[in-house]
Amino acid sequence: MPLSAVRDEGVSYHYAPPSREIAPTDAALNALRRTLQARGEPFAAGKTWTTDAFYRETPARVARRRGEGCLTVEMESAAFFAVARFRGVEFAQLLYAEDDVASEVWSSRRKAFDRKAVRARMLELAIEACLAMESGFERARGTA
Repeated sequence: MPLSAVRDEGVSYHYAPPSREIAPTDAALNALRRTLQARGEPFAAGKTWTTDAFYRETPARVARRRGEGCLTVEMESAAFFAVARFRGVEFAQLLYAEDDVASEVWSSRRKAFDRKAVRARMLELAIEACLAMESGFERARGTA
């Protein structure tokens, strides 16, 4: 679960002022975290590195980003966070990885788990978090 994204791509800069990192919205992040914890789902939370230049993921850059605390590298989080904030939409993310590029040797996890089942479970958890967030907003407005 990304707590923030290092912005190393272009889209997010069209929707948010320049900064080194951008984060999901607090309400969505908290709802997602509470849902995962309530269901006893294992998860890691931390920084992600968003880049649209995957051929530039050199060993030196990977080491730098790991030194900054990045747990993952992907291509969309920073843009999603920026657009959500620009549009005033609550947004957080769940990520799952099929490949491990944390070492010099590439390792695929594709046969280690049932991908369809994992995606279905993640969707269930995301829907539950959205419903919990909506209930919280309704209680805050006094409409629940």
